[in-house]
Amino acid sequence: MRRGGMPLRRTAAMIAGSALVMSAAACGGDDPGPEGGGTETAKGSTLIFASSADPAILDPAFHSDGESSRVTNQIFETLVATEQGGTGVAPGLAESWKVSEDARTYTFTLRKGVKFHDGEPLNAAAVCANFERWYNFTGLAQSDSVSYYWVTVFRGFAKNESDTLGKSLYGGCEADGESTVVLKLTEPSAVVLSALTLSSFGIASPKALKEHKADEVSGTAESPQFTGTFGTQHPIGTGPFKFASWTRGDKLELVRNDDYWGEKAKLEKIIFRPIEKAADRAQALRAGSVHAFDYADPADLESLKSSGAQVLERAPFNMGYLGFSQKTEIMKNQKIRQAIAHAINRENVVKTKYGAGAKVAHAFMPDSLWSYSEDFTKYGYDTARAKQLIAESGVADPTLEFCYPSGVSRAYMVDPAGNFQLMKADLEAAGFKVVPKTSPWSPDYLNTTQAGDCPLFLLGWNGDFGDPDNFLGTFFQSYSSQWSFRNEEIFTVLGDAEKEPDQAAREELYKKANALIADFVPGVPYAQSPSFSAAAANVTGWVPSPVLNDTFATIELK
Repeated sequence: MRRGGMPLRRTAAMIAGSALVMSAAACGGDDPGPEGGGTETAKGSTLIFASSADPAILDPAFHSDGESSRVTNQIFETLVATEQGGTGVAPGLAESWKVSEDARTYTFTLRKGVKFHDGEPLNAAAVCANFERWYNFTGLAQSDSVSYYWVTVFRGFAKNESDTLGKSLYGGCEADGESTVVLKLTEPSAVVLSALTLSSFGIASPKALKEHKADEVSGTAESPQFTGTFGTQHPIGTGPFKFASWTRGDKLELVRNDDYWGEKAKLEKIIFRPIEKAADRAQALRAGSVHAFDYADPADLESLKSSGAQVLERAPFNMGYLGFSQKTEIMKNQKIRQAIAHAINRENVVKTKYGAGAKVAHAFMPDSLWSYSEDFTKYGYDTARAKQLIAESGVADPTLEFCYPSGVSRAYMVDPAGNFQLMKADLEAAGFKVVPKTSPWSPDYLNTTQAGDCPLFLLGWNGDFGDPDNFLGTFFQSYSSQWSFRNEEIFTVLGDAEKEPDQAAREELYKKANALIADFVPGVPYAQSPSFSAAAANVTGWVPSPVLNDTFATIELK
């Protein structure tokens, strides 16, 4: 199904236009600390969460990074959801669904009485309006660095404006009365249902999308600018929290949706504060200035526990990788790609930079996922073999521009600069000249890597749902500017795997794809790791999701 991997959430980020201070219905008063107090809310009703960066944009259709999806998961809801604490599919805005035998028609029955935050009703027509919006994107909105997940899942648009886009999987959406949505596909897909749990398919108010000019996008694919205000000041969904205000670099505030259709959130407010470094987030928690944060450095876990904080572990459902962009001539040389794979001491990187439970990754999917097998080519650490491959490549004095991000911490890449330094030493020992290039995670690094402008780059992926398509298909089912290669054999096998309704046959196809990918060497997977979150002792009800679809509606402060 998919075509280009990004960090998870996972991955391409977009800058949210020109306004640095964004507010709507902002609350007055002083910010309460983790013990409550303050003048805005009653004691204990405000959660302060330390994020590693600002969101890229709050329009779900235009983001694919984890910082954005964490926030939009609270504001927007999808037709189907991820089961709490797991990877299965659960009811969302649709209370039930049916899939046709040919896997080309999905029929959803919506919950009744649901309203958007602006008071508009959630009905079948509103859902179809969202699908039609995505399908009819034009211009820059068709770029996979902008509408990343639509392109990865549905491949194309009503009128494709680039030859890198494929025929759209979307075949139409029909409203059968107020509560029945009939989603049609142009060909079978065994994974669309799971894919619709992605936060990027959050259902927005059609009225708000139009009023606040959600689709106004200018700039370039590398640096898109959103001149409408939907994704910066008026993100309106149906979720348990509503947008209140956003001052970039300082805080983003959500308030409880008291008209929510389901069980109301226990918190009255959430404040997201960006704190770039994991060590600084840990110190803020110990000091009592925040309640919780994600992506704790494994080195900080014991000190956090000794200070009385809780440490919560997410099961590993990710992988860090060294990616190659074949947009650059040197990376088109397979011998060079193989040499890099042999040059990297993956065991040393994992041992040095990762915590308990981390392990070396050899494939572009976790070893816990069904269809994983060891039946593919592996590239062991072998400096001598790397030197031999460089000699065979015909490239004299090979030089690699090596990109790595700043301002980010992920389970698959807790310390990007540290990973870079270890790999740089390995590559230089094998005979490569390494030219470092670093840039802030959002938007610069994500946009640059997604556009294929980094020959060699550090990135990773946290799975969105429990299907091999979400890894192998996400990366390699069709052309992606991030990887910039065309391998029709790999594309075909992964396309067949998506359409195959028989589970056993699908499993064999993914095993075949894994072997083909390993031989082609589009990159070097090197680590998979559990991630760790931390929370104050009085935080209860937080259930970390393996696929990062956390809901904060269940959290309360005791």
